[in-house]
Amino acid sequence: MQPVPPTWIAALAALVAFGVVVYPTSWHISRGLITIAHEGGHALVAVLTRRKLQGIRLHSDTSGVTLTRGRPTGPGMIFTAAAGYVAPSLLGLAAAWLTALGYITILLWTIMLLLASMLLMIRNVFGVVSLLTIGGAVFALSWFAPAHVQAVGAQLVAWFLLIGGVRPILELRSKRRRGRAPDSDADQLARLTPFPGGFFVFLFLLVSGAALVIGSYLLTPLEILDLLNAT
Repeated sequence: MQPVPPTWIAALAALVAFGVVVYPTSWHISRGLITIAHEGGHALVAVLTRRKLQGIRLHSDTSGVTLTRGRPTGPGMIFTAAAGYVAPSLLGLAAAWLTALGYITILLWTIMLLLASMLLMIRNVFGVVSLLTIGGAVFALSWFAPAHVQAVGAQLVAWFLLIGGVRPILELRSKRRRGRAPDSDADQLARLTPFPGGFFVFLFLLVSGAALVIGSYLLTPLEILDLLNAT
């Protein structure tokens, strides 16, 4: 277990992650990380539901696609399609839980394991380069950085996934209102189930919002929680 960073560093990590997600330029640069989690969610659920995972592609415009083979309908296809938009937030919640417990090394090596597993299924050069770059950065952080730096890095990862997991869903809702996302995950789910696409957008927001609230509670230092309880 690694020590928890000081309160001001934890607060700064949250502010930095929020700024990266909100500011358009930094969001455009970092959004690919959310795409990796998104496509990884599709891939993981496809494997768990025994669909045939054919490959994953990551593109320079921060889009991605996960190709699976199996029944075009049924629970496996539904769960696979539903997993993408909630995957970053759920991964962020898991990262917040491990960070709050002080298991920073376990978190960093779990991320590397997930990236390595995903690398086996990447089917384009940009995706390979992206995963190798991110995996190399995580490895350097876990192997060479001191414990307090690792703790700050884990805070940034958790906050970025929690906050960044919400924005693509808001963007999806905006695009659907303008008719610019006819083949989105929500619309695919609408064709697979009796429910409209808007229902699934709301469901995505509900899951991501709950993960953000719970994760924020886990990452908030005990000193601040005690102060809030006292007031």
